[in-house]
Amino acid sequence: MDYPVYLDYNATTPVDPQVLDTMLPYFTTHFGNAASRTHVYGLKAEDAVEAAREQVAELIGAMPKEIVFTSGATESINLAIKGFYEAAQHRGNHLITVVTEHKAVLDTCHHLEQLGAEVTYLLPDGDGLISRDQLEAAIKPTTILISVMLANNEIGVIQPIQELAALAQERGIAFHTDATQAIGKLPVNLRKLPVDLLSLSGHKLYGPKGVGALYIRKNIPLTAQQDGGRHERNRRSGTLNVPGIVGLGKAAALCDDLMTDEAQRLAGLRDQLETGILQQVPDTHVNGSRTQRLANTTNISFAGVDGEVLLMSLNRIAVSNGSACNSASTEPSYVLKALHLSDDLAYSSVRFSLGRFTTEADITPAIQHVTEVVARLRQEQ
Repeated sequence: MDYPVYLDYNATTPVDPQVLDTMLPYFTTHFGNAASRTHVYGLKAEDAVEAAREQVAELIGAMPKEIVFTSGATESINLAIKGFYEAAQHRGNHLITVVTEHKAVLDTCHHLEQLGAEVTYLLPDGDGLISRDQLEAAIKPTTILISVMLANNEIGVIQPIQELAALAQERGIAFHTDATQAIGKLPVNLRKLPVDLLSLSGHKLYGPKGVGALYIRKNIPLTAQQDGGRHERNRRSGTLNVPGIVGLGKAAALCDDLMTDEAQRLAGLRDQLETGILQQVPDTHVNGSRTQRLANTTNISFAGVDGEVLLMSLNRIAVSNGSACNSASTEPSYVLKALHLSDDLAYSSVRFSLGRFTTEADITPAIQHVTEVVARLRQEQ
């Protein structure tokens, strides 16, 4: 079977071979439970976990004790938002987020609304951005938590987190950011960025699936969401996924080393792909900001084409029309609808996301394939 060129890195990344090599001994030779501290097997596993904790902390400018390992970003987000709400609801019940957040944030907020929380959902401008003034206008005396993603998974837009988090800090409000798409692509230094809670996932940065982390700034109250062993400083009970955590740590270390050069290279390839499509395919439009966005991402609308047919016809490249978590939905992307796109344009939009193993040799054939497929579909309709 000939596999298509992979241009869906925002959905998931392949495990870097160096990450896999680092993980393998922890499935066999070093298989101990990190909580078993009475023998060498458990101590070896515990040492590996703490080394990985240091690697993740180093990548984001945190202290190792501020890192809690989870099963992925969805769990991290749930722990951050639900855990903080439960711990701080005596101070207020109002949360603020954005309508273009990942479903892990939106569905968690909807759940808390059923428990008495009041949630304000901010609507971004046509570029997908929200402003400090907009956020400030939404703050109430009862506001206890603000959650704004650092980089959007569908359109790659980067929010002005420094300004937004600084405002929250000025008002004594906790600030969470879903940084799942940003970590490993953008430099993040929590020694300077006044974020209190940050969620990330291994499989978005060339680590394994099924492992993630939550950064919890010192002195931020949080109620555990699962009990049964008081692991992770009583923040997240459960036997630690040692091979996964080791892989996440190695992936973080690689991103720390490669991120700057990788972003520059991918921006060039992304621009080449985007420019080629816009020049060769009429009636196309880039969705979201073209300046405040990830270096690897472009989201393009193709007018006059059925979106489902388009995706099925693009069989030489692996792309998507939005979040992998919403791929079964028959509704147009809620992120693109928030940017005021019509249903037809939202349906006919394609996200191209490049990554570490994308090469220049992938770009020209991809442009040609998209050009040919769109021209044929428009002619048939």
